[in-house]
Amino acid sequence: MTPSPLHGVLPVIQTPFAADGSVDHHALEHELHWVLDQGVSGLTTGMVSETLRLSDTERREVARAVCTAATARGKAAVISCGAESTREAVRLAQDAQAVGASALMAIPPVTVVIDEADVLAYYSAILEAVDVPVVVQDASGYVGNPLSIGVQVAILDRFGDRVYFKPEAAPIGQRLSALREATGGRARAFEGSGGAAVVDSFRRGIVVGTMPGAEVCWAVQQLWQACEQGDWDLAYDLSGPLTLLVAIQTSVDAYVAVEKHLLHAQGVLPSIAVREPVGYRLDPETAAEVDRLAHRLRVAMPAAS
Repeated sequence: MTPSPLHGVLPVIQTPFAADGSVDHHALEHELHWVLDQGVSGLTTGMVSETLRLSDTERREVARAVCTAATARGKAAVISCGAESTREAVRLAQDAQAVGASALMAIPPVTVVIDEADVLAYYSAILEAVDVPVVVQDASGYVGNPLSIGVQVAILDRFGDRVYFKPEAAPIGQRLSALREATGGRARAFEGSGGAAVVDSFRRGIVVGTMPGAEVCWAVQQLWQACEQGDWDLAYDLSGPLTLLVAIQTSVDAYVAVEKHLLHAQGVLPSIAVREPVGYRLDPETAAEVDRLAHRLRVAMPAAS
């Protein structure tokens, strides 16, 4: 069966933790259903899901929960399978497909600099091991090294419609246009800047959706719909506070801290617990600004929402 094309808002979920440090599966299930209730197109796991801090067993359990929740409601489930070795990435990809993933997402190894031939071999091994689409994630805006336009074109040429992209290397807009030109418009990409670059990315013509955090996915869903409908007044009204909010999040740990803070404030997560050690903690003054910006997003939302 040909998989349905990925499209729309696919929030990256947070992994909640209990007081003893274990994954809080009850809180996770509540979060997944809350996110889906916002009208989004599906669920995603990624770097801000603290994926790299989970054990193999935990990673599988979270993937299964995401797939179960999403598919039960006819939505997409995109599961992160990036790893430091090709062997591990392939195993994670196959495991995710086995529990019902609609698609996979993979960053290249981040602890070693590899050449373009090795990058191509890494993604080829993942794509050859599964049947579902794969999102090629360039997370070098905050971790790892940029993927060249040339290697992205090579992956697309080899695997065609099963390939999507999530470019996060700066400058995002210019690199999107370069990818568009290099592929003759064939590339399909997801905005990966928390929603901050949705408007500019959408106008470049190859973006088919966005993968923001879960915390204000209700606003990003409205922003995406506004772009699709050409309601640029609403799009820019939402983009203002959203861009300021994302600007606070300058690292993976900053994304995690801000997103868990807002999910907790909205009653979605019972705590803001994270896996230690972390390189960023939310201080009271920054937290207050985060709350103010989230409020401004609410104010900017259409009255009917």
